[in-house]
Amino acid sequence: MMSALRPSRFMPAGHNRINVSFEFFPPKDEAMEQTLWESVERLAPLSPEFVSVTYGAGGSTRERTHATVKRILTETGLTPAAHLTCVDATRDEIDAIVRQYHDAGVRHIVALRGDSVEGAGGRYKPTPGGYENAADLTAGIKRVSPDFEVSVSAYPERHPDSKTLEADIDMLKAKVDAGATRAITQFFFENDLYFRYLDRVRARGIDIPIVPGILPVQNFKSATNFAKRAGASVPAWLAERFAGLDDDPATRKLIAAAVASEQAIDLLDRGVTDFHFYTMNRADLVYAICHLLGLRPTVKEAA
Repeated sequence: MMSALRPSRFMPAGHNRINVSFEFFPPKDEAMEQTLWESVERLAPLSPEFVSVTYGAGGSTRERTHATVKRILTETGLTPAAHLTCVDATRDEIDAIVRQYHDAGVRHIVALRGDSVEGAGGRYKPTPGGYENAADLTAGIKRVSPDFEVSVSAYPERHPDSKTLEADIDMLKAKVDAGATRAITQFFFENDLYFRYLDRVRARGIDIPIVPGILPVQNFKSATNFAKRAGASVPAWLAERFAGLDDDPATRKLIAAAVASEQAIDLLDRGVTDFHFYTMNRADLVYAICHLLGLRPTVKEAA
């Protein structure tokens, strides 16, 4: 049972105790671009540790990622982390992208295997001449430049392609051995899943930060479909909270805020101080949750 909305005994005196990071996806059109930058501007005063930009297969998607990362780097005071996958590219092509990021001033990459080019349900196959998996990619990034910080993914409920959770943790260990210094989890809705996973990871001698990934539910039906593809479970109590609200977006938004806030505060009560938010390029819910966690906008001193 998660905690009610009340002051946390772990609530910090100032916002520096809590570390947050925000994930965005590159916009596909002008309207989505405006929404993205409005969200970036809204969340920037919370001084996130970094903001990451997702990365997909295909030239146009990749170019949008590169452009978004570069704009964050040049037009904001935020620290960008660029996602990078093994999909549909050779080692030489990926190494060239890594060098381009380094030349642009990027020093943080989120290294991921990526999904099949066939889309959801397709079987992943390494690209001929490419990196085989995220551990291989992490090692490649560090070979290009040792000063890159590399974050990787972690899966409290097992990656859909892993046969067992132990095999999944083996892969996480391989990524750490290759140079990863942070893991960000797939989103989850039951906090006990995260803590059980953390116990198993620590028992394997993996001591890097395992940052919980939080998905504020903007749309329950979309979140459910997303969860199916990602191998994340959707508990019955969550479905019940959104039941009957398909045509009531105002109430859905209030329920979403309550659910995500309960989850985040419960994690805080249980000692978590680092949070990664999957923003879906929407700032309102994320900003409210961060406020409840004790974060406040950084006030810039006049020159």
